[in-house]
Amino acid sequence: MSRSADRVCPSAPDASLCDSTVIRYSPELLERFNQRKRAATGRWHIDETYVKVRGQWCYLYRAIDSNGDTIEFWFSERRNLTAAKRFLRKALERHGRPERIVIDGSQTNREAILSCDTTDRLQDRSRRQLKPIRIRQSQYLNNRIEQDHRAIKRRIRPMLGFKSVNSARVILGGIEMIHMMRKGQAKYAYNPQPSLAEQFDLLAA
Repeated sequence: MSRSADRVCPSAPDASLCDSTVIRYSPELLERFNQRKRAATGRWHIDETYVKVRGQWCYLYRAIDSNGDTIEFWFSERRNLTAAKRFLRKALERHGRPERIVIDGSQTNREAILSCDTTDRLQDRSRRQLKPIRIRQSQYLNNRIEQDHRAIKRRIRPMLGFKSVNSARVILGGIEMIHMMRKGQAKYAYNPQPSLAEQFDLLAA
C-alpha cells in the first residue's frame, strides 16, 4: 500500500492534496491510526453536527475528551435514540467507561447514555461495582466540542454537500483522521512529533 499512497499523496502537508488517498485508503489508514491512539481521559463531551448529503441533512455524532482529543465519531442518516446508542456503544467498546459525560440539553443523548450505561453494568462480569456514568447537561460546558466541530466543518464546507451516504462516511472518516493527526493523538515509537506527511508515511508503510 505504501507505494500507491506515495504516488497519490507524496508527503503532502495539506489534507486538500490527499483527497484521492482519503477516498481510497481512508478505512485502512483509520484502522491503523486507531491502533496508535493514546488513551482517552475519563471526562467526555458528546454532541452531533449536521452534514448535507444529496440535499438532505444527516448527522455526525462526535465525542472528545477533556484534553480535546477526538474519542470517537459516527455518521448517521438519522438523529434519534437508535443512532445515539449505536455511537455510544462504539465509543464504550473501544475506549472503556468514562467517569463523566457532558452533553447539551439533548434528552435523546441523555437517554442513550443511561441505556448504554445500564446495559454495560449489567453485562459486566468482573465482579466490580461499576459506578454509574455521571451526566452533566450544560450548553456552556459543551462549547468545547462545539469549537472542535468547526475544524471538521471547515473541511466539509467547500465540498457543498456529499453525493452519497457511503462516500460521505468514507471521506468524513478521512477528515476526522487528519484532524486527529493534527492534534498529535497517535503514538509513534521513533518519532514522538512527526509531521502530517510523516504520519501518512508511517501509517501507509
